[in-house]
Amino acid sequence: MGISEKVAYLKGLMEGMNLNADSNEGKLFLAIADVLDEIALEVEDLTDEVMELGDGLDVISDDLGDVEDIVYDEDEDDYEDEEDDEDDEEECYATTCPECEEEIFFDDSVLEDGKVECPNCGATLEFDPADLVEDEEEKDD
Repeated sequence: MGISEKVAYLKGLMEGMNLNADSNEGKLFLAIADVLDEIALEVEDLTDEVMELGDGLDVISDDLGDVEDIVYDEDEDDYEDEEDDEDDEEECYATTCPECEEEIFFDDSVLEDGKVECPNCGATLEFDPADLVEDEEEKDD
């Protein structure tokens, strides 16, 4: 039962009570019933407007989604290409400095040099790049 139906029910109860419209109590109850009726109509109007706004917002949201698809041209293929690009990045290697025992990270360019300087203590670490490549291959197996 909606608000309007409840107000109509209250008005019916008041009529069934045979209230004297000329008495103070009768005037008060009739005035309250009229105010409740107006409030119920306003609430129903506001509810209808909110529903219309919600429908309009859904349409705008759908249109915006279409525009985003056109402007940004986001396809699933684009995401797959980005994942492939991430796989093509240089590998990162790590070793422990024998002097300060801190972990050192370096990339492929350092492998070509065959040595790396510890950023913590300044010690130079020399290594054979072939040994590192073999170690990586063994880990893959």
